[in-house]
Amino acid sequence: MDLLPFEQYAASLNRKRTSAGVLFRDGVGRVLLVETTYKRAWEIPGGSVDADEAPWRTAVREVAEEIHLDRPLGRLLLIDYVPTDGPMPEGLAFIFDGGLITEEEVAGIEPTDPEIRSVGLYTPAAARDLVKPILARRIVAALAAVTTGGLALCESGHRVTVQERR
Repeated sequence: MDLLPFEQYAASLNRKRTSAGVLFRDGVGRVLLVETTYKRAWEIPGGSVDADEAPWRTAVREVAEEIHLDRPLGRLLLIDYVPTDGPMPEGLAFIFDGGLITEEEVAGIEPTDPEIRSVGLYTPAAARDLVKPILARRIVAALAAVTTGGLALCESGHRVTVQERR
């Protein structure tokens, strides 16, 4: 068996796009969504992970840039594998817990980031009409993870169960 030199092997490894978002929710189960200026679908606060940046650092950075909140990041709620979609390569999406947020705090958010038009709290059912279907599924799975204390593993937003092979 011929092995590639390490440098060639490393250069041949697959690269995945990565995103990190933060799930904020209020006491009645609504989630914080941001209306973007560059696409139709709304999002949770977050964005693409930069080169040499950890997903948790991205989450904190994006929350500060988009909605000007400076608070500790909670635990990882969800990892979603996203297959190739048109020009977008396969990737991984991480969702972290942002904790509880009040209506007053949301009302005080004044978006200055040119990417954000507005923010609001929405029930998961209302969010389904605003976000892409994959994000709607992620939100439901992440909310379940908040309740159970577990980590949701997903493929295209659908919960999966990972079984070990023996």
